[in-house]
Amino acid sequence: MEHDEPLDRVARIQADWRRERPDVDITPQGVIGRLHRLADRLTEELCLVYGRYGLSEGEFDVLCALRRAGEPYERAPGKLAAHTMVTTGAMTKRIDRLERAGLVTRRRSDDDQRGRIVGLTRPGRELIDRAFTDHMRNERHLLDLLAPAEAESLEALLTTWLLRMEHPPAPGSQ
Repeated sequence: MEHDEPLDRVARIQADWRRERPDVDITPQGVIGRLHRLADRLTEELCLVYGRYGLSEGEFDVLCALRRAGEPYERAPGKLAAHTMVTTGAMTKRIDRLERAGLVTRRRSDDDQRGRIVGLTRPGRELIDRAFTDHMRNERHLLDLLAPAEAESLEALLTTWLLRMEHPPAPGSQ
C-alpha cells in the first residue's frame, strides 16, 4: 500500500489492535479481514443483478446449475444441492419458489419412482440466459478494477489457497 493512500477500515482496525494488544500477531487480519470485506461487497454487487431478474442469489445458483447441465437441463435435487453447495432442505425451498414462478418443473425420475427430477422450463432457460449474460458483464466490470496481470496473479493465489483449504496437504508434506 502506498503511503499517500488513506487507511482502509481493516488497516484502522489493525492499528487499534496493535495499540491495544501488541502481544498478538494481527498480520493475518490484513488478508482475512480484507477478503471478508471484499466478499461482502462483491456479494452486494452481484445480488443487484440477480434482483433485476427477480432472483435471490440461491435461486440464481439453482438455475445456473440446471443450465450448466446441458440438454435437457435437468438434475435430481440432491445433485443440485451438491452443485450449489447448499443443504437439501434449503434446496427444496429454492425449488418450490422457482416452481411457483414457472421457471422449473419437478417430475418423477424414470429410474426411481420415489425420486424427483428438476428441470428448467422454457421461461426459466430464457431468464437464466439473460441473467447469466448480465452477471458475467457485471463480474467483468468488477474484475476490471484490477489490471489484467493483477487479476491473473490473484486468481492463481486464490486457486492455490482454496485447494489447500479444501484438500489439506498431509502433515509434514509442505
